[in-house]
Amino acid sequence: MSTIKGSIVILDFGGQYAHLISSRVRRLGAFTQILEPETSAELLKDAAGIILSGGPQSVYDENSPKANPKIFDLGIPVLGICYGLQYITKVLGGEVSQGKVKEYGSAKLSIENTDVQITKDLPNEITVWMSHGDEATRLPEGFERFGTSDSCANAAFADVSRNFYAIQFHPEVTHTEHGNQILNNFVECCNTSGWSMNSYKENVSTEILKEVGDRNVFMLVSGGVDSSVAFTLLNNVLGADRVQGLLVDTGLMRKDEVAEVKDAFDKLGITNLRVEDASEEFFAKLEGVYEPEEKRKIIGQTFLDVQKRVSEQMGLSIEDGWILGQGTIYPDTIETGATKHADKIKTHHNRVDAVQKMIDEGLVIEPLKDLYKDEVRELGEELGLPHDFVWRHPFPGPGLGVRILCAEKVAFSPSDNAPVSLVPDENNKRVKTLPINSVGVQGDGRTYRLAQAMFSDERTPNEFAYRTAVSAVNSLVNINRMVFCTSHSEATKLKFTSGYITPERAELLREADAIADEEMKNAGLYEEIWQFPVVLLPFGENEGGQSIVLRPIDSKDAMSASAVVLPPDVLKKMTNRILDIEGIDMVFIDLTNKPPGTIEWE
Repeated sequence: MSTIKGSIVILDFGGQYAHLISSRVRRLGAFTQILEPETSAELLKDAAGIILSGGPQSVYDENSPKANPKIFDLGIPVLGICYGLQYITKVLGGEVSQGKVKEYGSAKLSIENTDVQITKDLPNEITVWMSHGDEATRLPEGFERFGTSDSCANAAFADVSRNFYAIQFHPEVTHTEHGNQILNNFVECCNTSGWSMNSYKENVSTEILKEVGDRNVFMLVSGGVDSSVAFTLLNNVLGADRVQGLLVDTGLMRKDEVAEVKDAFDKLGITNLRVEDASEEFFAKLEGVYEPEEKRKIIGQTFLDVQKRVSEQMGLSIEDGWILGQGTIYPDTIETGATKHADKIKTHHNRVDAVQKMIDEGLVIEPLKDLYKDEVRELGEELGLPHDFVWRHPFPGPGLGVRILCAEKVAFSPSDNAPVSLVPDENNKRVKTLPINSVGVQGDGRTYRLAQAMFSDERTPNEFAYRTAVSAVNSLVNINRMVFCTSHSEATKLKFTSGYITPERAELLREADAIADEEMKNAGLYEEIWQFPVVLLPFGENEGGQSIVLRPIDSKDAMSASAVVLPPDVLKKMTNRILDIEGIDMVFIDLTNKPPGTIEWE
């Protein structure tokens, strides 16, 4: 693939944020392209600038991705982010070593030199987002440090004479203060071509017409924002007579959700949506299944099985000129490891093998596949969807299936060297390692590790608890998540119950989720909280008892997220009401940011 003259090229080393960098830079008015790091320097000579992304590997790994060193001879501005910083350091003669402390999440960056172009208009200290284990311990010749953090001495440095910049943190995520300013300062170094998001609707409409041709689209609608916007867009471009929507009731939807979604589309005048109750089929397929990846794949395949059966009943098969539509957005494809060097974090239901095969055969259209959540919402409002509908909290395609944690046995035994704790502990009453694993993303790689719980007499987490959550997950190698118990002041003996997804467990979670949603709205917090997953865990204080985890988070694009601090009175109301549900013994709140914990537990 050749480089478009005047574009900023992101060389993708497999980081979770490569396409987020692209999105942010495009919003700053520069056209971007994402290419493999092995792209030849000859093909990059017309680029206005080069950004080296983060990545999950160490630059010293034998099979780690490598760019062509000749890119540094092109006379083009270069910005290295995270792994990109480490690659610049190693190739240009510096030294990279494993850090004494791994940094995941927020850190304070002290800016020592505000005369560097990339630090223009920045204060002397900012909060930045870190996700790394290695660091630069000796700078290449010609580079000078301009930023440092408590855990990373050389957090930012530059060779100003050549417009080479290296930063260990991620300016592209929303939780880095002044991140857009940093990226804009780099863009100003580059002789770029213009680009605007305002033209996206027109461009994507043209692409849809070209891709679909004379065929029609059978669209899977989950009821969430992404699939709803995609379904509306396809109706808008192709017309209702060429689009048929299918909403599958999996038995894993939120309380009253199927009826609410159908009613919302009816009010929009979109009536080409069929609802199919396939709950018994989903529960049957998930019987005895415990492993997260296997659950996701089964749910994705069952969606396809139902779609195939219904489409055949309606005469909408591939042979009749119909293709599949999905509301896939870019974070879905990134976390499934869609880029060449990316680590698979989890398989999304719309990226199971059968779907990927159909994509390869040109039988799937995904009009939102290059967008992030905030861009999808913006497009939805451009299409005329009501504000309240577009700003509904995100809900995963597999529904409650990825929020009902399943396990056949306790995740660790005493011989496994269960993690020590950084929390002040009084005879094991203030901290407990939970007997269940969850998925995390640390250093751009997938982890499947234990969660640890804190306990306190106050039963509401304070600032110390949130600080400890960050330091504990960064320091303990077999922990990727920290929670706080809001129902008990002291750690109790947990009674684990082997469990997979059943209608009974789904109903327990549905009721707890409805309570959290209601109390959040009563407190006027719905639009302040980006997403509020509620998770069911297979253990409790009593035999057969279950536990609930509240997971309110703040994000903009799902690529990074921070744990929301709920008002104590709201948290207490939620906890007390959830404890009234028969079968729920304990309640926790998740204090973990992303990274190191994914938004969903599975």
